[in-house]
Amino acid sequence: MFATENREASLLEPLGSALGAVVRSLDASRPLPASKILALKQGLLDHHILIFKEQDLSEDQFRDFARYFGSVFAPPADVPVLASKAGGATPDIVLVANVEGGYTGNGELSAHSDHHWTPTPSAGSLLYALEIPDKGGDTSFYNMHLAYETLDDATKRRISNLQLITYNPFLVPEGGDRPKYRFEDKPLISPVFPHPLVRTHPDSAKRILFLDAATEVEVVGLPKQEGAELVAQLREHLAQPRFRYTHHWTVGDIVYWDNQAVLHARTSFEGRRVMKRISLSGSRPF
Repeated sequence: MFATENREASLLEPLGSALGAVVRSLDASRPLPASKILALKQGLLDHHILIFKEQDLSEDQFRDFARYFGSVFAPPADVPVLASKAGGATPDIVLVANVEGGYTGNGELSAHSDHHWTPTPSAGSLLYALEIPDKGGDTSFYNMHLAYETLDDATKRRISNLQLITYNPFLVPEGGDRPKYRFEDKPLISPVFPHPLVRTHPDSAKRILFLDAATEVEVVGLPKQEGAELVAQLREHLAQPRFRYTHHWTVGDIVYWDNQAVLHARTSFEGRRVMKRISLSGSRPF
């Protein structure tokens, strides 16, 4: 799309797995030439995640780097997300850490895409590692384009025009029930936004299975049991190791993932884990 094949060859080193490439010899704290920015944009479309090693950035430098790829994500005031404050405001940089002021603790996180339940889910996220534990806290990424492409033709036809509601996980009471499918017709306490179960990537035109592993969902227009069985079938499919790359963090890593085409998950850990995340604005899925 960006006509950068020659530049990419010298800048990116593919991981040789289901997705991902390491960016070589780039200092994200410095201004970048147009040729490298375009190569990185194309690289993300091709590889779904980019890994920048040995970075040392201030918050302002981290924000400036992220803005090469888009504006910072801001959710609607009535649709809470991670780090939402009173009135719906969210910080540009979210502290993803098990220290004071941080979010997500130290437990396991199932495979998901950020902000799936909002009207315009974020296009991507950049996660910057400042402290890592001795063991655990790895992040796995899942290639949802490959997950879609490897479905059988009958399943592709069945799901091609279906819409999926992903219910807001931040509106579940602490310690409350967290079902994976909505069987009961509950009163809505926040707007819901059906999105295509098979999404078209707005830049690459790739077809993507737009479903996560465990958040409460509902397929629009299908009987409850039929919808639940379909979702369970698709979730079993997307969990296969052949779609996954697991990143073992080192301090100074920045991982930039395409939230429109990738799920991410985290293993549990002990000890301090301090990271900073910037999410980028997206568009209405189609």
